[in-house]
Amino acid sequence: MIHSSYYRPKVLPVLEDLAPNEIDRLQDLSATATLNRTKIEEIGRDGIVDWKTATPTVSVTMRQLEYGTIDFWRELANKGDSVTQVNFSDFKTPLVDIAGYKTDDSGTFLGTIYYPGLRTASFGVSAGDPDALMERSFTLSGEDEIVLLNNNKYLIYKRFVASGGTDEAFTLSDPVPYPDPDNSGDYLFRVARTRANVTTEILVADWSYDGAGELTVNGTSVAGDVIRVWYSATTYISGVEPFIENDADLAGISADSCSVYLESSNYLYRLQSASLEVTLDRYDVMEIGNKDKVAYGTRDITTRVTLGRMLESYTIEEVLRGKAGQSYGKIDVRNFSSNLNLIIKIYSDNTKTNFLMGYKCIGLAPTGTDIATPTSDYINRGVTLEGEEGFVTTVEGIL
Repeated sequence: MIHSSYYRPKVLPVLEDLAPNEIDRLQDLSATATLNRTKIEEIGRDGIVDWKTATPTVSVTMRQLEYGTIDFWRELANKGDSVTQVNFSDFKTPLVDIAGYKTDDSGTFLGTIYYPGLRTASFGVSAGDPDALMERSFTLSGEDEIVLLNNNKYLIYKRFVASGGTDEAFTLSDPVPYPDPDNSGDYLFRVARTRANVTTEILVADWSYDGAGELTVNGTSVAGDVIRVWYSATTYISGVEPFIENDADLAGISADSCSVYLESSNYLYRLQSASLEVTLDRYDVMEIGNKDKVAYGTRDITTRVTLGRMLESYTIEEVLRGKAGQSYGKIDVRNFSSNLNLIIKIYSDNTKTNFLMGYKCIGLAPTGTDIATPTSDYINRGVTLEGEEGFVTTVEGIL
Protein backbone atom coordinates (compact mmCIF):
# COMPACT_ATOMS: atom_id res chain seq x y z
CA MET A 1 0.00 0.00 0.00
CA ILE A 2 1.02 3.61 -0.55
CA HIS A 3 0.57 6.02 2.36
CA SER A 4 0.06 9.71 1.64
CA SER A 5 3.35 10.36 3.47
CA TYR A 6 5.13 8.64 0.57
CA TYR A 7 3.18 10.22 -2.27
CA ARG A 8 5.50 13.06 -3.21
CA PRO A 9 3.89 15.67 -5.50
CA LYS A 10 5.78 17.94 -7.90
CA VAL A 11 4.75 20.58 -10.42
CA LEU A 12 6.56 20.99 -13.75
CA PRO A 13 5.81 24.27 -15.57
CA VAL A 14 5.73 23.78 -19.35
CA LEU A 15 5.65 27.17 -21.05
CA GLU A 16 8.51 28.79 -19.14
CA ASP A 17 12.10 27.80 -18.44
CA LEU A 18 11.41 26.81 -14.84
CA ALA A 19 12.69 23.81 -12.94
CA PRO A 20 10.25 21.30 -11.43
CA ASN A 21 9.37 22.08 -7.85
CA GLU A 22 7.74 20.34 -4.92
CA ILE A 23 4.13 21.20 -4.09
CA ASP A 24 4.51 22.14 -0.45
CA ARG A 25 1.87 22.02 2.29
CA LEU A 26 -0.50 19.99 0.14
CA GLN A 27 -3.44 18.57 2.12
CA ASP A 28 -5.34 16.79 -0.61
CA LEU A 29 -4.73 15.83 -4.24
CA SER A 30 -7.55 14.09 -6.07
CA ALA A 31 -8.16 13.30 -9.71
CA THR A 32 -11.10 12.11 -11.74
CA ALA A 33 -10.69 10.68 -15.24
CA THR A 34 -13.78 10.46 -17.46
CA LEU A 35 -13.00 8.22 -20.42
CA ASN A 36 -15.78 9.61 -22.67
CA ARG A 37 -16.61 6.30 -24.31
CA THR A 38 -19.89 5.90 -26.18
CA LYS A 39 -21.39 2.57 -27.12
CA ILE A 40 -22.38 2.04 -30.73
CA GLU A 41 -25.52 0.05 -31.43
CA GLU A 42 -27.51 -0.61 -34.59
CA ILE A 43 -31.00 -1.54 -35.64
CA GLY A 44 -31.33 -5.27 -36.12
CA ARG A 45 -28.70 -6.26 -33.60
CA ASP A 46 -29.11 -7.09 -29.95
CA GLY A 47 -26.04 -5.81 -28.16
CA ILE A 48 -23.13 -3.46 -28.69
CA VAL A 49 -21.41 -3.19 -32.06
CA ASP A 50 -18.37 -1.36 -30.69
CA TRP A 51 -17.33 1.60 -28.56
CA LYS A 52 -16.43 5.09 -29.79
CA THR A 53 -13.38 6.20 -27.83
CA ALA A 54 -13.11 9.97 -27.44
CA THR A 55 -10.49 12.09 -25.71
CA PRO A 56 -10.65 11.59 -21.92
CA THR A 57 -11.36 14.43 -19.53
CA VAL A 58 -9.17 14.62 -16.43
CA SER A 59 -9.86 16.93 -13.48
CA VAL A 60 -7.21 17.36 -10.79
CA THR A 61 -8.16 19.10 -7.53
CA MET A 62 -5.75 20.21 -4.84
CA ARG A 63 -6.10 21.70 -1.38
CA GLN A 64 -3.06 23.42 0.08
CA LEU A 65 -2.43 25.24 3.34
CA GLU A 66 -1.67 28.93 2.94
CA TYR A 67 1.97 29.32 3.94
CA GLY A 68 2.81 32.79 2.68
CA THR A 69 4.84 32.16 -0.47
CA ILE A 70 3.98 32.98 -4.07
CA ASP A 71 5.99 30.10 -5.55
CA PHE A 72 3.12 27.80 -6.49
CA TRP A 73 1.12 30.67 -7.98
CA ARG A 74 4.11 31.53 -10.19
CA GLU A 75 4.52 27.93 -11.26
CA LEU A 76 0.86 27.54 -12.22
CA ALA A 77 1.10 30.77 -14.23
CA ASN A 78 4.46 29.71 -15.78
CA LYS A 79 6.16 32.82 -14.38
CA GLY A 80 9.83 33.18 -13.45
CA ASP A 81 11.25 33.29 -9.93
CA SER A 82 11.77 37.07 -10.07
CA VAL A 83 8.06 37.80 -10.64
CA THR A 84 6.42 39.50 -7.64
CA GLN A 85 2.87 39.83 -9.03
CA VAL A 86 0.70 37.21 -10.70
CA ASN A 87 -2.54 38.48 -12.24
CA PHE A 88 -5.64 36.30 -12.39
CA SER A 89 -5.54 36.71 -16.19
CA ASP A 90 -2.05 35.13 -16.24
CA PHE A 91 -3.66 31.69 -15.79
CA LYS A 92 -5.47 31.75 -19.14
CA THR A 93 -2.98 29.83 -21.32
CA PRO A 94 -0.14 28.31 -19.19
CA LEU A 95 0.41 24.55 -18.92
CA VAL A 96 1.81 22.53 -16.03
CA ASP A 97 2.44 18.86 -15.40
CA ILE A 98 1.68 17.33 -12.01
CA ALA A 99 3.56 14.22 -10.93
CA GLY A 100 3.29 12.11 -7.79
CA TYR A 101 6.31 9.94 -6.93
CA LYS A 102 5.04 6.88 -5.04
CA THR A 103 6.90 4.78 -2.45
CA ASP A 104 5.44 1.99 -0.30
CA ASP A 105 5.79 1.65 3.48
CA SER A 106 8.95 -0.42 3.15
CA GLY A 107 10.71 2.30 1.17
CA THR A 108 10.43 0.61 -2.23
CA PHE A 109 9.78 3.05 -5.05
CA LEU A 110 6.77 1.81 -7.05
CA GLY A 111 6.16 4.39 -9.75
CA THR A 112 4.95 7.82 -10.77
CA ILE A 113 1.45 9.02 -11.52
CA TYR A 114 1.68 11.68 -14.19
CA TYR A 115 -0.85 14.30 -15.28
CA PRO A 116 0.62 16.17 -18.28
CA GLY A 117 -0.61 19.36 -19.90
CA LEU A 118 -2.94 20.63 -17.16
CA ARG A 119 -4.63 24.04 -17.35
CA THR A 120 -5.98 26.04 -14.42
CA ALA A 121 -9.78 25.92 -14.26
CA SER A 122 -10.33 27.53 -10.85
CA PHE A 123 -8.54 28.53 -7.67
CA GLY A 124 -9.26 30.18 -4.37
CA VAL A 125 -8.16 31.10 -0.88
CA SER A 126 -10.29 30.91 2.24
CA ALA A 127 -10.48 31.25 6.00
CA GLY A 128 -13.30 29.02 7.21
CA ASP A 129 -13.53 30.52 10.70
CA PRO A 130 -11.45 32.77 12.97
CA ASP A 131 -9.46 29.82 14.39
CA ALA A 132 -8.92 28.00 11.11
CA LEU A 133 -5.77 27.57 9.11
CA MET A 134 -6.11 29.42 5.82
CA GLU A 135 -6.31 27.23 2.75
CA ARG A 136 -5.81 27.48 -0.99
CA SER A 137 -7.73 25.38 -3.49
CA PHE A 138 -7.06 24.58 -7.15
CA THR A 139 -8.80 22.72 -9.96
CA LEU A 140 -6.83 21.85 -13.09
CA SER A 141 -8.13 20.24 -16.27
CA GLY A 142 -6.42 18.01 -18.81
CA GLU A 143 -6.81 14.89 -20.92
CA ASP A 144 -4.27 12.38 -19.60
CA GLU A 145 -3.56 10.30 -16.52
CA ILE A 146 -0.47 8.12 -16.98
CA VAL A 147 0.83 5.60 -14.46
CA LEU A 148 4.56 4.94 -14.90
CA LEU A 149 5.65 1.54 -13.56
CA ASN A 150 8.43 -1.04 -13.65
CA ASN A 151 11.09 -0.04 -16.19
CA ASN A 152 9.30 3.27 -16.86
CA LYS A 153 8.63 4.10 -13.21
CA TYR A 154 10.47 7.45 -12.90
CA LEU A 155 9.42 10.65 -14.65
CA ILE A 156 12.62 12.46 -15.67
CA TYR A 157 13.12 16.12 -16.60
CA LYS A 158 16.31 17.35 -18.27
CA ARG A 159 17.47 20.83 -19.27
CA PHE A 160 20.14 21.79 -21.80
CA VAL A 161 21.51 25.08 -23.14
CA ALA A 162 22.26 25.09 -26.86
CA SER A 163 25.63 26.25 -28.19
CA GLY A 164 24.13 27.06 -31.58
CA GLY A 165 24.39 25.26 -34.88
CA THR A 166 22.57 22.99 -37.28
CA ASP A 167 20.90 19.77 -36.07
CA GLU A 168 22.42 20.16 -32.62
CA ALA A 169 22.64 17.00 -30.53
CA PHE A 170 22.14 16.59 -26.78
CA THR A 171 23.01 13.57 -24.66
CA LEU A 172 20.28 12.07 -22.48
CA SER A 173 22.01 10.10 -19.75
CA ASP A 174 21.84 9.50 -16.00
CA PRO A 175 19.39 7.99 -16.65
CA VAL A 176 18.81 7.09 -20.28
CA PRO A 177 15.19 7.05 -21.50
CA TYR A 178 13.35 3.75 -21.46
CA PRO A 179 11.17 2.97 -24.50
CA ASP A 180 7.43 3.65 -24.43
CA PRO A 181 5.76 0.21 -24.21
CA ASP A 182 2.64 1.57 -25.92
CA ASN A 183 4.41 3.09 -28.91
CA SER A 184 7.28 1.21 -30.51
CA GLY A 185 10.26 3.45 -31.22
CA ASP A 186 9.06 6.26 -28.93
CA TYR A 187 11.09 7.29 -25.89
CA LEU A 188 10.30 10.95 -25.08
CA PHE A 189 7.09 12.53 -23.82
CA ARG A 190 7.86 16.14 -24.70
CA VAL A 191 10.64 18.37 -26.05
CA ALA A 192 10.33 22.14 -25.55
CA ARG A 193 12.51 25.07 -26.57
CA THR A 194 12.78 28.48 -24.93
CA ARG A 195 14.20 31.21 -27.14
CA ALA A 196 14.17 34.90 -26.20
CA ASN A 197 11.86 34.11 -23.25
CA VAL A 198 9.28 32.42 -25.49
CA THR A 199 8.68 28.71 -24.96
CA THR A 200 7.20 26.40 -27.58
CA GLU A 201 6.79 22.64 -27.68
CA ILE A 202 8.89 21.23 -30.51
CA LEU A 203 6.87 19.03 -32.85
CA VAL A 204 7.96 15.41 -33.15
CA ALA A 205 8.85 16.03 -36.80
CA ASP A 206 11.45 18.59 -35.70
CA TRP A 207 13.50 16.35 -33.40
CA SER A 208 14.73 12.78 -33.34
CA TYR A 209 16.03 10.35 -30.75
CA ASP A 210 18.36 7.51 -31.69
CA GLY A 211 17.31 5.16 -28.87
CA ALA A 212 20.81 5.19 -27.37
CA GLY A 213 20.96 8.54 -25.56
CA GLU A 214 21.25 11.16 -28.33
CA LEU A 215 18.51 13.72 -28.95
CA THR A 216 18.88 15.80 -32.12
CA VAL A 217 16.92 19.03 -32.55
CA ASN A 218 16.56 19.56 -36.28
CA GLY A 219 17.25 22.86 -37.99
CA THR A 220 19.29 25.78 -36.74
CA SER A 221 19.61 26.37 -33.02
CA VAL A 222 20.65 29.68 -31.49
CA ALA A 223 23.28 29.93 -28.77
CA GLY A 224 21.41 30.24 -25.48
CA ASP A 225 18.33 28.30 -26.57
CA VAL A 226 17.07 26.21 -23.67
CA ILE A 227 15.99 22.69 -24.57
CA ARG A 228 13.92 20.80 -21.99
CA VAL A 229 13.00 17.14 -22.20
CA TRP A 230 10.50 14.91 -20.36
CA TYR A 231 10.77 11.10 -20.44
CA SER A 232 10.51 7.99 -18.27
CA ALA A 233 13.33 5.80 -16.99
CA THR A 234 14.08 2.83 -14.78
CA THR A 235 16.19 4.84 -12.29
CA TYR A 236 16.25 8.44 -11.12
CA ILE A 237 19.01 11.03 -11.52
CA SER A 238 22.12 10.04 -9.52
CA GLY A 239 22.49 11.83 -6.19
CA VAL A 240 19.11 13.57 -6.53
CA GLU A 241 15.88 12.87 -4.65
CA PRO A 242 12.55 13.23 -6.49
CA PHE A 243 11.12 15.21 -3.55
CA ILE A 244 12.89 17.57 -1.13
CA GLU A 245 11.05 18.52 2.06
CA ASN A 246 10.57 22.22 2.72
CA ASP A 247 11.43 23.14 6.31
CA ALA A 248 12.26 26.77 5.56
CA ASP A 249 8.74 28.18 5.10
CA LEU A 250 5.92 28.27 7.61
CA ALA A 251 3.91 25.12 8.16
CA GLY A 252 0.68 27.06 7.79
CA ILE A 253 -0.91 30.42 8.51
CA SER A 254 -4.01 30.85 10.64
CA ALA A 255 -6.84 33.29 10.06
CA ASP A 256 -5.68 35.54 12.89
CA SER A 257 -2.57 36.34 10.84
CA CYS A 258 -4.43 37.97 7.97
CA SER A 259 -6.15 41.33 7.52
CA VAL A 260 -9.10 41.88 5.20
CA TYR A 261 -9.91 45.32 3.80
CA LEU A 262 -12.75 46.57 1.64
CA GLU A 263 -11.89 49.59 -0.49
CA SER A 264 -8.24 49.55 0.59
CA SER A 265 -8.52 51.20 4.01
CA ASN A 266 -11.70 49.85 5.59
CA TYR A 267 -10.63 47.02 7.89
CA LEU A 268 -13.39 44.42 8.27
CA TYR A 269 -14.12 43.59 11.91
CA ARG A 270 -16.11 40.63 13.28
CA LEU A 271 -15.45 38.55 10.18
CA GLN A 272 -16.27 34.88 10.76
CA SER A 273 -15.37 33.60 7.30
CA ALA A 274 -13.87 34.93 4.09
CA SER A 275 -13.33 33.23 0.76
CA LEU A 276 -12.05 34.21 -2.67
CA GLU A 277 -12.92 31.96 -5.61
CA VAL A 278 -11.77 32.52 -9.19
CA THR A 279 -13.26 30.50 -12.05
CA LEU A 280 -11.89 30.45 -15.59
CA ASP A 281 -14.38 29.65 -18.36
CA ARG A 282 -11.90 27.61 -20.38
CA TYR A 283 -11.96 27.40 -24.17
CA ASP A 284 -9.34 24.82 -25.13
CA VAL A 285 -9.51 24.00 -28.84
CA MET A 286 -9.30 20.71 -30.71
CA GLU A 287 -9.17 20.22 -34.46
CA ILE A 288 -10.29 17.61 -36.96
CA GLY A 289 -7.52 15.10 -37.55
CA ASN A 290 -5.87 15.55 -34.14
CA LYS A 291 -6.60 13.80 -30.85
CA ASP A 292 -4.95 16.54 -28.75
CA LYS A 293 -5.84 20.10 -27.81
CA VAL A 294 -4.05 22.54 -30.13
CA ALA A 295 -4.79 25.89 -28.48
CA TYR A 296 -5.60 27.05 -24.96
CA GLY A 297 -7.73 29.98 -23.92
CA THR A 298 -10.31 31.36 -21.51
CA ARG A 299 -13.54 33.04 -22.51
CA ASP A 300 -14.14 34.79 -19.21
CA ILE A 301 -12.91 35.01 -15.62
CA THR A 302 -15.29 35.25 -12.68
CA THR A 303 -14.04 36.36 -9.27
CA ARG A 304 -16.34 35.75 -6.32
CA VAL A 305 -15.77 36.99 -2.78
CA THR A 306 -17.92 35.76 0.11
CA LEU A 307 -17.76 37.43 3.51
CA GLY A 308 -19.56 36.24 6.63
CA ARG A 309 -19.66 38.07 9.94
CA MET A 310 -21.46 38.47 13.23
CA LEU A 311 -23.96 41.28 12.88
CA GLU A 312 -22.88 44.16 15.12
CA SER A 313 -22.44 47.17 12.89
CA TYR A 314 -23.12 47.85 9.24
CA THR A 315 -19.58 48.86 8.23
CA ILE A 316 -19.56 46.59 5.17
CA GLU A 317 -22.91 47.89 3.99
CA GLU A 318 -21.73 51.48 4.51
CA VAL A 319 -18.71 50.75 2.33
CA LEU A 320 -20.89 49.11 -0.31
CA ARG A 321 -23.09 52.19 -0.25
CA GLY A 322 -20.07 54.50 -0.48
CA LYS A 323 -20.88 56.11 2.87
CA ALA A 324 -18.22 54.63 5.18
CA GLY A 325 -17.55 56.78 8.27
CA GLN A 326 -20.33 59.24 7.44
CA SER A 327 -22.98 58.07 9.97
CA TYR A 328 -25.33 57.79 7.03
CA GLY A 329 -28.94 57.14 8.07
CA LYS A 330 -30.20 54.84 5.31
CA ILE A 331 -28.64 51.87 3.51
CA ASP A 332 -30.66 50.75 0.48
CA VAL A 333 -29.29 47.77 -1.46
CA ARG A 334 -30.48 49.42 -4.68
CA ASN A 335 -27.82 52.08 -4.20
CA PHE A 336 -24.79 49.85 -3.59
CA SER A 337 -21.61 50.77 -5.46
CA SER A 338 -20.33 48.64 -8.32
CA ASN A 339 -16.57 49.23 -8.42
CA LEU A 340 -15.04 48.01 -5.16
CA ASN A 341 -11.68 46.50 -4.21
CA LEU A 342 -10.98 43.82 -1.64
CA ILE A 343 -7.57 43.13 -0.13
CA ILE A 344 -6.36 40.15 1.91
CA LYS A 345 -2.96 40.63 3.54
CA ILE A 346 -1.06 37.60 4.83
CA TYR A 347 1.45 37.96 7.67
CA SER A 348 3.85 35.52 9.31
CA ASP A 349 1.97 35.66 12.64
CA ASN A 350 -0.80 37.49 14.43
CA THR A 351 1.40 40.43 15.40
CA LYS A 352 1.12 41.42 11.72
CA THR A 353 4.56 42.99 11.62
CA ASN A 354 6.03 40.77 8.88
CA PHE A 355 4.08 40.96 5.61
CA LEU A 356 4.47 37.91 3.36
CA MET A 357 2.02 38.26 0.48
CA GLY A 358 -1.44 39.47 -0.42
CA TYR A 359 -4.44 39.06 -2.70
CA LYS A 360 -6.35 41.90 -4.32
CA CYS A 361 -9.68 41.76 -6.19
CA ILE A 362 -10.45 44.76 -8.37
CA GLY A 363 -13.76 46.14 -9.67
CA LEU A 364 -16.07 44.04 -7.51
CA ALA A 365 -19.83 44.52 -7.49
CA PRO A 366 -22.12 43.19 -4.72
CA THR A 367 -24.39 40.46 -6.05
CA GLY A 368 -26.18 39.33 -2.92
CA THR A 369 -26.62 39.64 0.82
CA ASP A 370 -28.09 37.28 3.38
CA ILE A 371 -28.94 37.25 7.06
CA ALA A 372 -29.49 34.33 9.44
CA THR A 373 -31.44 34.80 12.68
CA PRO A 374 -31.47 31.52 14.66
CA THR A 375 -33.18 31.29 18.03
CA SER A 376 -30.97 31.71 21.12
CA ASP A 377 -27.97 32.66 19.02
CA TYR A 378 -26.30 35.64 17.43
CA ILE A 379 -27.31 36.97 14.04
CA ASN A 380 -25.04 36.28 11.08
CA ARG A 381 -24.75 38.51 8.04
CA GLY A 382 -23.20 37.65 4.68
CA VAL A 383 -22.39 39.42 1.44
CA THR A 384 -21.21 38.17 -1.95
CA LEU A 385 -19.31 40.26 -4.48
CA GLU A 386 -18.25 39.39 -8.02
CA GLY A 387 -15.79 40.76 -10.55
CA GLU A 388 -13.10 39.69 -13.04
CA GLU A 389 -9.75 41.21 -12.13
CA GLY A 390 -7.23 40.65 -9.39
CA PHE A 391 -3.72 39.52 -8.54
CA VAL A 392 -1.44 37.85 -6.02
CA THR A 393 1.68 39.73 -4.92
CA THR A 394 4.58 39.80 -2.50
CA VAL A 395 4.77 43.64 -2.63
CA GLU A 396 2.60 45.24 0.05
CA GLY A 397 2.80 48.70 -1.48
CA ILE A 398 0.76 47.79 -4.58
CA LEU A 399 -2.16 46.34 -2.66
